[in-house]
Amino acid sequence: MVQHFQWKPLFKQANLPGWRISFYFKGTHYDGIYHKNGQVEWGTAIPPGDEEEHLLSQIHELMLFHVYE
Repeated sequence: MVQHFQWKPLFKQANLPGWRISFYFKGTHYDGIYHKNGQVEWGTAIPPGDEEEHLLSQIHELMLFHVYE
């Protein structure tokens, strides 16, 4: 489960797409850039391949709720 999810626009101009995200998942801190097409560029840590798809699904749901309401 994703915990302490945070997001903010990449640019001061909020109309431009792209958001910096950070969160904890299974005790590991992850960060990255969420693009408008749903793609994530991972930062310092990359989730294991078997969990990445499930994690991306959760992130997409959170972004839909917070950004695209």
